[in-house]
Amino acid sequence: MNSINTSENPSDIPVVILCGGEGTRFGQATQDRPKPLLEIGGEPILVHIMRIYGDQGFRRFILCLGYRGQMIKEYFLQRDIRERDLRLDLARGTREFLNGEDRLDWDITFAETGARAETGARVKRIAPYIDAPRFMLTYGDGVADVDLHALLAFHLRHGRTATLTGVRASSQFGELKLDGDTVLSFIEKPKVSACINGGFFVMERRFLDTLPEDPGCILEREPLESLARAGELKVFRHEGFWHCMDTFKDYRHLNELHAKGNAPWAGKVH
Repeated sequence: MNSINTSENPSDIPVVILCGGEGTRFGQATQDRPKPLLEIGGEPILVHIMRIYGDQGFRRFILCLGYRGQMIKEYFLQRDIRERDLRLDLARGTREFLNGEDRLDWDITFAETGARAETGARVKRIAPYIDAPRFMLTYGDGVADVDLHALLAFHLRHGRTATLTGVRASSQFGELKLDGDTVLSFIEKPKVSACINGGFFVMERRFLDTLPEDPGCILEREPLESLARAGELKVFRHEGFWHCMDTFKDYRHLNELHAKGNAPWAGKVH
């Protein structure tokens, strides 16, 4: 295997976020907005995810839009007007923002990847915007306190095509430890032993060439399965906090954590 430079500037690496799904499990909550705009502590989960990257030096984002994608564009276009003080001089036709404690220095590409496209198709359709040897990739509904620098260094060291972050999820059921028919202990929602895909990928650009021009291409099936069969997919194990906002119950849980000032995915509670 060739020697690979493991030092790379995060600000040069595109971060692709899949945020085009309909969020059908949320019922009425996503009838008038895409799931990535559901708020945790008054800020969309999409922004929380972007902050995970932004706080660690990544600033170039490519958002794969789909269902009600225009609302995500509008959120960012109107962010300053909505959240900052503004002085408007109508006579001169000028405007001036007066405060900016939380200015974001992000470079965001909004890519319309189709209302019904699957995850692999969305990644394929943003290929023209990947102008670097590799890119980060994640989902628009999962937060974690993952060390992205360690993830990237791990990926660069092994030199394979892709790395995914493996996590251990909590079971939705309590676990009983038994001695015959006597309960010795009860563990509420224990961590399961299996390692699951937590997102937070690093991928070489050459991966894009393997994706078909098929709107039904699901990233987690043939594309990743093929990489695994070829020995080109590695796992970076993350033992810290990870949670996916897959259901309305998850949404409430993340908001409860944030309200208590216990948001492990954030360097600070915004």
